[in-house]
Amino acid sequence: MRGISYAARRSARGWTWAARAAAGLSALVLVLGAIANACVARADATGPLVPVIVQYGSAGPDTAAEAVERAGGKVGRGLHLVHGFAAEVPAEAVPGLRRAPGIRQVTPDEQVRLKGGEWRADKDANSLYSITKSIGAQDAWMKTDPSGRRVTGKGVGVALIDSGIAPVTGLADPTKVINGPDLSFESQASNLRHLDTFGHGTHLAGIILGRDPNVRAGSENDPRNFVGVAPDAHLVNLKVAAANGATDVSQVIAAIDWVVAHRNDPGLNIRVLNLSFGTDSVQDARLDPLSHAVEAAWRHGIVVVVAVGNDGATARRVSMPAANPYVIAVGAADPHGTGDRRDDTVADFSTRGSATRHADLVAPGKSVVSLRDPNSYIDQKYPTGLIAYDPEQRFFRGSGTSQATAVVSGAAALLLQQRPDLTPDQVKRLLTGTAESIPTADSIAGGAGQLDVGKAVGTRAPASTQVHAASLGTGSLEQSRGTAHVADPTNGVELTGEQDIMGQAWNAQAWSAAASAGSTWSGGTWNGQTWSGDGWSGVSWAGQTWSGQTWSGQTWSGQTWSGQTWSGQTWSGQTWSGQTWSGQTWSGQTWSNDYWSSSEWR
Repeated sequence: MRGISYAARRSARGWTWAARAAAGLSALVLVLGAIANACVARADATGPLVPVIVQYGSAGPDTAAEAVERAGGKVGRGLHLVHGFAAEVPAEAVPGLRRAPGIRQVTPDEQVRLKGGEWRADKDANSLYSITKSIGAQDAWMKTDPSGRRVTGKGVGVALIDSGIAPVTGLADPTKVINGPDLSFESQASNLRHLDTFGHGTHLAGIILGRDPNVRAGSENDPRNFVGVAPDAHLVNLKVAAANGATDVSQVIAAIDWVVAHRNDPGLNIRVLNLSFGTDSVQDARLDPLSHAVEAAWRHGIVVVVAVGNDGATARRVSMPAANPYVIAVGAADPHGTGDRRDDTVADFSTRGSATRHADLVAPGKSVVSLRDPNSYIDQKYPTGLIAYDPEQRFFRGSGTSQATAVVSGAAALLLQQRPDLTPDQVKRLLTGTAESIPTADSIAGGAGQLDVGKAVGTRAPASTQVHAASLGTGSLEQSRGTAHVADPTNGVELTGEQDIMGQAWNAQAWSAAASAGSTWSGGTWNGQTWSGDGWSGVSWAGQTWSGQTWSGQTWSGQTWSGQTWSGQTWSGQTWSGQTWSGQTWSGQTWSNDYWSSSEWR
């Protein structure tokens, strides 16, 4: 990360301080104790200079920066995360600077300096310790369910349809992660099956229910421990995305259908489905097959939690399937680097939506610290997401409505352990009805407000039944893809049209009826082709190779594929560079992550 002085800003015509921050100069890894090193002492200042963090008000950064210079100080690195910047000012000027117009707060850097060269979860507003405290999860853990157990998610299954899960510390306990079928292009490689070669699924899994192995019951709220929102729930891992993060909408629909079909299998008890995924579908939610798939899951008693997308405050359409009115659509909140919710806002990347459909509520989603997936695509491509001063290099920062969605999924698991008889509609009503309003938030972008699960577990469940026009699911599979398409690696031909990844024709009428009934899967077969094994093998769903299957059809080339070809090292969606990376595959157009910045990923 590079610093920028106010003087340098003033010399650059048409290049404002705010624009420079937006161009990637934001200090997104909030290690404030190290920031003072980037500040250069003012040569003509009198008296000793002290490092401070200056947070500006509605007048913006320029007014605050000018006040710092008038006080004999020097502006350093921009801290867009906290609406501020680092600076050095004469010690005797600090009291007057606090009263200067345009300045909201001046904080001595020593107050947040990391002690002993270690990262401290209780000093980082974006750590899981801080987030679980902020949303009231730590209070919820002290409540009990009907059997007298503390409310930590015990017995509740959360299905995670994503890029797989790596068995890193915090997720390595075999009772925490149960592997469903791997429906990704990497399923044919035994060394990659179920594993997260991209890095996204592992990050979300840590948020939902990560738990360090040394954490004793009752000490989950110790800041020295890594603990997710519902630390005693279990995950059902459905991998659909390969090492570059790309997947086809047919794979995601197949995974949702599998969750519905197997929700009550012994040991699963799938009550929550996390989909940090969204397409820019160009059809009505009542017709869209992806929308119909999540609505079918909802009607079968599964709380479906979906990201609204990362297209920002100007976007008037949430991603699909968040557009479905039944599911819980989640936006992201920005804590601005503090533990005080009064200064929280809706994150600038969170899709606003419209008066008709927008986020139902928001949850922390900015610079969230969760588990790192070593050697994954994200880990190798964006090493600056690592947490400074973390001696074991276990953690990684990420921003997005994906992360916020994982927070809400964990909260839903807590409610469902406490009151197993809650319906999905009641869970939604409880979470939205107890959400804390964000005073400065746009009423559309912020929905009902920010998640407060501590209040939700202490609130009587109201009778609640949503009444919306039922989805039909008879629309186009191709239109559901929107602009995101996977491609044959040998010739770049994209999968388009009314066919799934097996080249099977898409019969929307027949599929939608079967999806509503929960009968789309027969053993390991979906849409007329074998996609996976039809039973358990050890602790995982039996792997069934796709080798020997061929793609067919006029637009999806007839290439035979095997584990070696689809290992995740040679396969690509379109390309992973520039415009395509940020807008066509795993981004806000498909998986709800907009872009990767210098110090974190979105």
